Order: sequence, then C-alpha cells, then structure tokens
Amino acid sequence: MLRITSRSNPRLREVARLLASARDRRKAGKCVLEGEHLIGVCAERHGAPEVLVVADDCLGRSGVQALAARFADRTLVVPPALFGELATLPAGVGILALITAPRPSPAPPADFCLLLEDVQDPGNVGSMLRSAAAAGVAQVLLSRHCAFAWSPKVLRAAQGAHFHLALYEDADLPHWGAAFVAGGGTLVATVAHGGAPLFAATLAGRIAVAIGNEGAGLSPALLAIANRRVTIPMPGGTESLNAAAAAAVCLFECVRQRR
Repeated sequence: MLRITSRSNPRLREVARLLASARDRRKAGKCVLEGEHLIGVCAERHGAPEVLVVADDCLGRSGVQALAARFADRTLVVPPALFGELATLPAGVGILALITAPRPSPAPPADFCLLLEDVQDPGNVGSMLRSAAAAGVAQVLLSRHCAFAWSPKVLRAAQGAHFHLALYEDADLPHWGAAFVAGGGTLVATVAHGGAPLFAATLAGRIAVAIGNEGAGLSPALLAIANRRVTIPMPGGTESLNAAAAAAVCLFECVRQRR
C-alpha cells in the first residue's frame, strides 16, 4: 500500500477527474466504484481494480481492510480530508475503486432480455438493472440516449447488479428487436394504455421486455416491431407507474410464468 498526502498524485488526480466528469468517464470507458460492497462484487466477478483509494481512518473496518490487503499493490491510502474531496458519498464510505467498465463481446440474443429506450434518469436505470439481475435477465440493451450505465448514480442504485448482467450500451433497439422476433422471440412492448392486461398475457419462452421513458414511452419504430403489447392494470386510478416500478412488475410476471 502506498500512503500519499498530496492531491497531485497522478492516480489520485485521474480518479478525481473521472468522478467529476461524466463525459470523461464515458470517453475513457472507465468508472469509479464507491464502497466495499460494490467493489467486492466487482472483484469477485471481474478481478482486480486498476486502483483502490482508501481513507486512512477506515482501514480498521474488516471489509475495507480485506480489500486493501488483497490489492495492496494498487492501493492508495489517503487522509480522511483528502478522501472527502473525492467521494460523491459521505466520507464514511471509506473506499473507492477505479475500473474499466466491463464490455461484453457481441453475442446472440439470450432467452430473457430487457430493453431500455431513452431512460434518462440514472436512479431509474440503476433500479431497473437491479430488478433485472434479481429476475434472472441475462442481457440488458440500452439505447444511445439512456443514462450512462456506469455513472455513480446508476451504480449506486443498482447495488452490484451490473456485474451479474451483460450490458450493451448505445444499442440500436429496433434493429436488435427485429432480429429477435425473426428468430422466434417475443418482444414485449410496455404501453400505458391499450395493451393486453399484463397478467393475462403469455410471457413464457424467449422474452425481451421493452421499457421506454416516462414522458414519451417507447418509440413508434420499436412499437412497430414488437409482437406483443402489454399494459399493467392499475385499479387504483393513478395515471401511470414510475418506469422502474413498471419494469419490476413486468419482469417478475415473466419470472412467475417462466417458472
């Protein structure tokens, strides 16, 4: 472990730059993980981070200590005040990691997929990824105008789900959906009104669920390709559900039927 006290350390400056700039993170294909849980899940599934930054006063915590010892050759130990300048969470988080965001190789469509079209709220994207991982979704495809999947807010909301999914960003969803349907899959478009009641629809077999943003919904191009449209019954009379809540309801109805 290397103890440093100056914010001019090159590795520390890189972490600070990536924390501050979403554009730089996306351009570099890197992200910053915050907290021992998220770093531990990443290390378990994808190996060592590029660099760890640990607050000196948190080294006594067993989880932080274990990670710092495991990756001692790439750990920077800094004073609490300096760590506090870096973290976007309270200083008590204790540990940060810089990683290259995993990029899965192109692969044939899986049997259970989630498509996110122009979902721009990071919290919603993260919550959807968390639900997808819990439901057993294999692949998540995000359109170009979705929130960056590896931003701190998305990572925080997903709670490690990223490392249980194959994430494909900047995806051409209509093109992918057309190929999925042509291969015998069912592309399920979620619509606020006019679809088949979700709980009466057949959702077994090879399924891809498409969720749009809360304002515009799904694009006409993706709706035209979908071979099933579903609407969540809402007897309580509200106009619509939060997009992340709607995704969870739909995914777990698929789980119920697929089992």
